[in-house]
Amino acid sequence: MSDQMSNAQPQFLTVGEGEAAREIAMLVRPAQAGNGAPALVWLSGYRSDMSGTKAVELDGLAAELGLACIRLDYSGHGLSGGSFGDGTISRWLEEALAVIRHVAPDRVILVGSSMGGWIALRLAQELARQGGGTLEGPKLAGPKLAGMVLIAPAPDFTSELIEPNLKAKERKSLAERGYFEERSQYSPEPNIYTRALIEDGRRNRVLDGIIETGCPVHILQGMKDPDVPHAHAMKLVEHLPADDVVLTFVRDGDHRLSRPGDIALLLSAVKDIIRSSTNRQMPA
Repeated sequence: MSDQMSNAQPQFLTVGEGEAAREIAMLVRPAQAGNGAPALVWLSGYRSDMSGTKAVELDGLAAELGLACIRLDYSGHGLSGGSFGDGTISRWLEEALAVIRHVAPDRVILVGSSMGGWIALRLAQELARQGGGTLEGPKLAGPKLAGMVLIAPAPDFTSELIEPNLKAKERKSLAERGYFEERSQYSPEPNIYTRALIEDGRRNRVLDGIIETGCPVHILQGMKDPDVPHAHAMKLVEHLPADDVVLTFVRDGDHRLSRPGDIALLLSAVKDIIRSSTNRQMPA
């Protein structure tokens, strides 16, 4: 399986036009012939990329089960072009949507980590709005959403988690420089949050009404997550229709949830969604 993964070569897709054009890197594993199960789509977190532990493990599961798997790096991340400082939720959402439409699977399971959970929820809204539909919806252009697995999801993190906690010097830096820096636990380079990211985040809020996903959702959340408090996952559940939503707390889990036991939980959740989607496709 590792040989299959190491031989994958990134492909590049140009997203945007003119000065906004950027080359988006993606790793696409085709499904085995005759396998009609949904394609897995990996959506990374802020400053993470498609070569991280969870992304590689998800691709390994796809190889094992003969499924298609789509991974991408947002602009300013990993192998993709574009400046990180130009990144916003709208921009990264546009890239994820463009990659999915380019690969054009019939059905997808979105697997989003941290900010990728926010992107996944916005993708669900955009796919429905633009004719992606749901499994129960009319057969229109675009993939159907068969399910979602969200790991320490951070929807609306700019307005819910960052803005309320801004210090005076950070507000001053945003006003004067257009960004502020924050020390990262995961990298020697600081996290950079721009005014554009924060303002755009308000326009992409999902926690202000019911989020109609039209598919099963499984949320995995560590209770010792220093970045996204577990109360945030509970708040998200309040905005999802009660049917087909599972929330699993990992009592000693951190934000990354990348330990072997955490990975096993993730892969189990994905397999449950695959089984669920297969059952839903079968005639009554």
